Amino acid sequence: MDKRFADKTVIVTGASSGIGAEAARRFAAEGACVVLAARRREAMEMVAKSMDPDRRLVIPLDVTDTESAAGMLEQVQARFGRIDILVNNAGCHARGPVSEKEVPDLTQMVDVNLRAPIALCRMVLPYLKRAGGGAIVNVASLAGHVPFAGAAVYCATKFGLRMFSLSLAEELEGSGISVSVVSPGPVDTEFFKGQIGDIADFAFSSSMSSSEQVARLILACACDGRRERAIPRFSKWIATACYFSPRIKRALRPLMIRIGRRNKSRYVASITQARESQ
Repeated sequence: MDKRFADKTVIVTGASSGIGAEAARRFAAEGACVVLAARRREAMEMVAKSMDPDRRLVIPLDVTDTESAAGMLEQVQARFGRIDILVNNAGCHARGPVSEKEVPDLTQMVDVNLRAPIALCRMVLPYLKRAGGGAIVNVASLAGHVPFAGAAVYCATKFGLRMFSLSLAEELEGSGISVSVVSPGPVDTEFFKGQIGDIADFAFSSSMSSSEQVARLILACACDGRRERAIPRFSKWIATACYFSPRIKRALRPLMIRIGRRNKSRYVASITQARESQ
């Protein structure tokens, strides 16, 4: 395997499972010193087992705690002497209509999905400059490209994170620091499976991606600095068309719901079969 990140120090938030865990493993496999940051220490320790003990660091962190996040950056700098890459992957989604959610659930999504990565981006900049340049990769979602019911605040936060990322990339152009945004559709993770009963059929109209596929896009962006990557590509095109023309979205919606309902049934069946075979 190529060692594209040899001797680089990478921080991955939300690294206890799913996309974050897979990205952390891949960075480690490509020679990086990896910092895993998330709330669940035990889960992160399991992820880190396959990594060189001298080139890994597990830091329990609530990304919404700005003071703790600043302390994490200082701890990483002291341990590895540099910070080269930040991956803002931590996120949360309280699914359902706004009218049925409690206000703290809605504000938590804003805090985790948007406020925290903005703050971390700002706080990491001096460290990246000290290292001579680096990369920031923010994980958004195709939900930030097109609105849909039952995910109003989530869509808003991911749209905001995408716009923030692209705007920050403009600000930092020529500085040696790249900013990228990765926007996946539905991803086959435990987080997704755990909420499947609350997920609208519409969301399944896009084909499912794996954590590995999304992690590969994160590493690609960290390597080449490309400003945006999305998966699946076809879903990205559809989402963009629906955003620019609500009429297209209204026309496609019945078909997408039918496709999503069929895909959801197949997905639930596959999960059930996998559990029964264990």
